Amino acid sequence: MGTSSSYGGPGGGTPLVPTWLDSDSGPAPPAASPDNPANKTTADSPPGGSLPVPPNWPIPQSAPTSDRFRVARVNFSKFASSNGSNRASLGRAIAGYVSKASGGARQAARRMGSSRVVGAKLLGFLSDAQARGAQQALRALNLESLAGQPIEDIFLGLADYVCPEGGTVDEGIAREAFIETIADLAGLGITDLDALTADQIQTVFELYASHSIEARLCNDIGTKVVFLPTNVRAVERVQAQLRDFIQRGVADALTAARDAFQTLTMDRVLSFVDQVYEAAFTILETLGEREVEVT
Repeated sequence: MGTSSSYGGPGGGTPLVPTWLDSDSGPAPPAASPDNPANKTTADSPPGGSLPVPPNWPIPQSAPTSDRFRVARVNFSKFASSNGSNRASLGRAIAGYVSKASGGARQAARRMGSSRVVGAKLLGFLSDAQARGAQQALRALNLESLAGQPIEDIFLGLADYVCPEGGTVDEGIAREAFIETIADLAGLGITDLDALTADQIQTVFELYASHSIEARLCNDIGTKVVFLPTNVRAVERVQAQLRDFIQRGVADALTAARDAFQTLTMDRVLSFVDQVYEAAFTILETLGEREVEVT
């Protein structure tokens, strides 16, 4: 499930929000330079210039509690070992992950870190391609050589701009979610960047946000201590149910934000992405609680 196979999950002492996210010494976007033309603001750049960096949300970090992911792990283990039939345990795992392990929906959204930035870059590029055409949008990133290529190749070429490889788990989650989104493009019927519709842009972003939340959740729970079913079909069923559950939350969040999406401007892309992630976690917590109630 996402990057879960390569990471055992953080321990109880891991901060609720990555320490680099609000740190003055944390990673900043590279400055424009002759060697990095993608960050220049030119006549071909999208309105508002390059995308902003994540805001330093003025929220005090909660002190990490001992083994705060334990209850979510136990409940997800019960769901997985039931081959996907124990929906109440899935609901408890996700609701508890948001409300207790993460410290609430807003803190859970903050923990998305790199995924928020990647989501904003992806959404900004797609909006620019719709407004000015794929060639102009690619030229603004010094990637005009990709114009006219199959959309999967274009997205692969965008990867180093949208989500350059990094050494942290957070950066790995963001990049893998982007790669998984590329793999989904063929089944979406999205083949022409010059013919993008607003609904298609929303669908691509929905998939990316869903993949990133799934990978974040699986890494935080820590699959090394989650007992998965041994039957391959059962594993696929468990993964499909989790993915559908998360995508339903993201889809509902985007539906609620549809008016903001239709009037989105480049300087508001990042705040819109933050809004969607927070709303998605709020909805996921509610959906999880409902699973418990109806079982």
